[in-house]
Amino acid sequence: MAESKKISNFIDKFRIRNHLAREILAEFIGTWILLVFGDGVVAQTVLSRGANGSALSINWAWGMAVVMGIYFAGGISGAHINPAVTVTMATIGRFPWKKVPFYIIAQFLGAFMAAACVFGVYHDAIQNYDGGERQVYGPNATAGIFATYPQDFLSVGSGFADQVFGTALLLACILAISDSRNGPPPPGMGALMVGLVVFVIGMTFGFNCGYAINPARDFGPRVFTAMAGYGQEVWFTRDGKHWWWVPILGPIVGGICGALMYIVFVEMHHEPEKVENGKRKRLENNHEETPMNDNKV
Repeated sequence: MAESKKISNFIDKFRIRNHLAREILAEFIGTWILLVFGDGVVAQTVLSRGANGSALSINWAWGMAVVMGIYFAGGISGAHINPAVTVTMATIGRFPWKKVPFYIIAQFLGAFMAAACVFGVYHDAIQNYDGGERQVYGPNATAGIFATYPQDFLSVGSGFADQVFGTALLLACILAISDSRNGPPPPGMGALMVGLVVFVIGMTFGFNCGYAINPARDFGPRVFTAMAGYGQEVWFTRDGKHWWWVPILGPIVGGICGALMYIVFVEMHHEPEKVENGKRKRLENNHEETPMNDNKV
């Protein structure tokens, strides 16, 4: 009993009480979890030359990585773990702009550290795979483990459109899932639903350039690879065009477009509500409906 009290006192002594600081830590570790599992599955698939992974396993692992990241950070920071989510929520007035820089820095640092961890764990396998020559393109390229690169046929403009479209789907679905007036999932299941959204985006729109749909997920590891021996080629397409900005700006634009799409087509047309005795009621044709339950439309 005394030992338990000592541990409790120790934890309480070092517990961070500043709410923003807690949110920053949560965004950092949530993004770290996302990238550790996400980059890890790509590393296992690439370095085993497909023997220990496939496109299906990559998509599943990324989806479940999102779920785990949300469970890590959801109760503290809302688990944005993606600058596109943070900027979008601020743009539509559901997140304070003053917190945006702190969230984004935490997300980028979490992604950077995750890439470093995956690189460390798989260093010998990478060395065996490429013979010590770090390559961005070519038969023994390993930079794609950490960041996204376009197919040879894909133009920069088409890549940008791909990222806008994929992230628009992500944010539209996130708003749909979190809309308490439109049949939300049961409590605690929202994380799984968002993970399934990422999974289905990967299964349907992951071919062109790897469905980054998250600036931190791409830029943090890209910076790491530039520092880890892959050189300046990490910033460009195979034919020398600047690529690095596409998975940053594309998701930001796409996230805002997707949120507006959901708001315009669905959210703004909900029936008005009033609060009566602590319960929300929907008003329709001047008649009251049955009070809505969390899991009913």
